[in-house]
Amino acid sequence: MGSELQEVTIRILPPEVSALIAAGEVVERPASVVKELIENSLDAGASQVSIEVRQSGLDLIRVTDNGKGIPSSDLALAFHRCATSKVTSAQDLARITTLGFRGEALPSIAAAADVEMLSRTANAVAGTYLRLADGKPVGQGTWGAPVGTTVTVLQLFAKQPARRKFMRSPTAENQHIASLVSQYALAYPEVRFSLRMEGRQALLTSGSGQLTDAVASVHGAEVAAAMLPVLWPADGERAPISVTGLAGPPHVSRASRGYVSLFVNRRWVQNRRLTFAVEEAYSGLLPAGRHPFAIVDLRLPYEEVDVNVHPTKAEVRFRQENEAFVAVQRAVRQALLEQAPVPSVSSTAGVAVAQTGVPGETTPPPLWQRALEREDAATTAADTAAPPPKVSLPMLRVVGQIGNTYIVAEGPQGIYLIDQHAAHERVLFEEICAARQRQALDAQGLLEATVVEVSPRQREVILAYYEVLSEHGFHLEPFGERTYLIRAVPAVLPGKDLSQAFAEFLDTLGEETAPDRRDRVAITLACHAAVTAGQPLAVEEMRELVRRLEQAQVPHTCPHGRPTMIHMSTALLEKEFRRR
Repeated sequence: MGSELQEVTIRILPPEVSALIAAGEVVERPASVVKELIENSLDAGASQVSIEVRQSGLDLIRVTDNGKGIPSSDLALAFHRCATSKVTSAQDLARITTLGFRGEALPSIAAAADVEMLSRTANAVAGTYLRLADGKPVGQGTWGAPVGTTVTVLQLFAKQPARRKFMRSPTAENQHIASLVSQYALAYPEVRFSLRMEGRQALLTSGSGQLTDAVASVHGAEVAAAMLPVLWPADGERAPISVTGLAGPPHVSRASRGYVSLFVNRRWVQNRRLTFAVEEAYSGLLPAGRHPFAIVDLRLPYEEVDVNVHPTKAEVRFRQENEAFVAVQRAVRQALLEQAPVPSVSSTAGVAVAQTGVPGETTPPPLWQRALEREDAATTAADTAAPPPKVSLPMLRVVGQIGNTYIVAEGPQGIYLIDQHAAHERVLFEEICAARQRQALDAQGLLEATVVEVSPRQREVILAYYEVLSEHGFHLEPFGERTYLIRAVPAVLPGKDLSQAFAEFLDTLGEETAPDRRDRVAITLACHAAVTAGQPLAVEEMRELVRRLEQAQVPHTCPHGRPTMIHMSTALLEKEFRRR
């Protein structure tokens, strides 16, 4: 049975087909339309932006602003392919200073839906109305209107049933829209945003210009009150890269990574490396399974960032990516170390309910997490606008030990309960890191070498990270194909369970997700060397541990992110004992 070769011809697609393809790159879902229209409003200098959505944006999306408006003569031109007021030459593409620039948004939206636009400039007597169907003008007139622009998108994807078929549930699409508007409310706190979904008010910001007010509108007053200001470099210093924003203290953590808002020159972006920089800043401050809550705005020269790498401008590329990473990590870390409050037990801890911001999370958090709630959570918005004072661990006097696990100490502001294992972990971790930096980490030679057999994977880890093990005090000698002799171990490591400890070190080094393998090794070393829960300590041993903890850089948490102590203030004790 023969087969016939068909001649393949190259043809130019009809304009309506190519328009739909271009629209598919920009308009993925209703939230994409909202994003493009909001960015146009912000670029027009609007101080008020109102968004209305019906049927998850498929039936209606209306965005109204009080920006500069579009001249009557330019209204129809705005819907032509590659028409824009923001780029005039190829040189402008190397230095994009606006949110929108591609010239594809309005024609792409008009290709996917019917569009109505009403706009008026300040020097115009009345507004100009334009209606488009199938991407072509079908009606135009003069209407009375305030200064600004209103764009109404009707029946999105109505003529593309396949696109509608692959839309997620109405709830999911509404969540995308609400999340997107929330991000722009955080990026532009001086703009008053209003979002109405299915006839109800979903979001309303004040437009006061204070980021804490925007956070209160989006995430609640309690979260806003706890946030720590981020400012790098410090006031008065100048640098080509600057970082501002807010960082949540360790107790304002979340169960997912969706609470890190990143802005580059006030453009909301998604960048894995910058998100990782924020995660790195919280290293050792959060327990496993918890993630940061932060709002970070990175400012750098416009020519240092390429925003033309993604159809929806959701991703950017940096000329010096490492410098951007270091700036974000350093700024957030500095804010946490200098301003994180001392963990305190509040009088309502027994009835506290988790405020995680994650739907469905209503289970009360564990005691240590509730203990991290700040006593001044009820302060007014005016009080929280000022940067919180820097805090450090006060001088403590050891009183005793509870259950051979917790050290009881008295300070000038009440009682401190210290987890001896977590506190010793923190002390040893910082001492190990400092000694490693000085290349002065002591090793203890063994009278009799310990023989360990490793798996093929562990053997590859040893070959790849031999220097890391060596600088931490492990002196190894090959003794066969998969056998090694341990001649020396770190001096801080107890002499028991050397084989198990060494295997754990190899597993730590082999983790692909380890942010800093040297720090992970130091954490594991500190964990094995620290005093354990249930171990009785003499008074002098407790005093020495507390003294070393007072000198630690991050005394409030262990390297794994658990708290080292909780604080019961004198005022709380007087209240509980009804002395006042």
